[in-house]
Amino acid sequence: MPEQLLTVLKICLLILLYLFFLRVLRAVWAEVQEPVAADSGGSLRARTPAGPTAPQSPRKRHKRGAIRRLVVVEPAAAAGTAHLLASEMTIGRAPGCTVVVEDQFISSVHTRVFQREDTWMVEDLGSTNGTYLNRRKVTGPTVIHKGDRVQVGNVVMEVR
Repeated sequence: MPEQLLTVLKICLLILLYLFFLRVLRAVWAEVQEPVAADSGGSLRARTPAGPTAPQSPRKRHKRGAIRRLVVVEPAAAAGTAHLLASEMTIGRAPGCTVVVEDQFISSVHTRVFQREDTWMVEDLGSTNGTYLNRRKVTGPTVIHKGDRVQVGNVVMEVR
């Protein structure tokens, strides 16, 4: 092989190697950064937790039998822990999440539970291990109902 071709191949290999490292660094950076969300104007802002005690507006009263909370079912050590639903909440390891869960299989910002009109939905936020609804992997925004089970990592929560 001509020496020029070998030089071009070496350069291509180096470029691919640098692109790989850039991708790895970007993934690590995304994991350690504070969660960010787009506001209604499309600009980015730091996510502030709505908290389980976020007040409901008077026009959004709970209907009888309406979904109000997520209750941890598994693991047994955390069973019974209840999280009141806000209009939008995130579940993950990051301190900025509404529900902070310490589990090695949960991403920094793993899952989003939100209300769209009178319907509650769950959405995986690109986590490594995925989000499961009634043992089925969530691939996009999915409607949840009372009695459904949402699993993130080793934590299973029941919708009540």
